[in-house]
Amino acid sequence: MDQDWSSDLERAGGSWKALVREQSLWAIWVYRFGRRVDRRPNGLRKKLMLQWYWFLYRLVETLTGISLPKAAAIGAGLRIWHFGGIFIHPGVVMGRNCTLRQGVTLGDKGDGGAAPVVGDNVDFGSCAHVIGPVHIGSNVKVGALTIVLSNVPEGASVVGNPGRVVHQSPVH
Repeated sequence: MDQDWSSDLERAGGSWKALVREQSLWAIWVYRFGRRVDRRPNGLRKKLMLQWYWFLYRLVETLTGISLPKAAAIGAGLRIWHFGGIFIHPGVVMGRNCTLRQGVTLGDKGDGGAAPVVGDNVDFGSCAHVIGPVHIGSNVKVGALTIVLSNVPEGASVVGNPGRVVHQSPVH
C-alpha cells in the first residue's frame, strides 16, 4: 500500500471501514491513484490506467464536490472534514498532515498565475480561500471564511477578509 495513502487513512480513523463513512477518502484515494499512475512507465497499461483515473476523478468530484487534481503535490496525511465545495488548483504544493474543511479553495487569481504553497500541519477552516502565489508556513491555522492573499508566517493564526495574523506562536 502507498505510504501517503496509509497516512491519509490513519488520520481518518485507521481502517478500511472509514471508506464507508468518509466520502472525502474517495477523493483522496483517487488523487493518490492518479499520482501512482503518473509514476508508471509510458505504455498501453499506463494509458488505460489514466483513462480509468479520469473516469474515477470526474465521478468522485461530482459525487463529493472535492476536486483534487493529480497534478497538485499534496503530502501524506491529508484530512478532509465535512466534504463538499473543495477545489485545489493543479499547481498547489501542500505539505504533510494538512486539514481541509468544506468550501476550501486553494487557487490562482484566474490569470493562469501561480498557486499557493502550503507548509506542513496547516488547518483550513470552512470556506477559507487562499488565492495566488501565497506561501503559508507550517503549523498555521486559517480561520473559517478567511481570504488569504499574502504570505502567512510559520505558527500563525490568520482570520478575516483580507486575512490578517491574529496570533503567532514562537518558532522553535
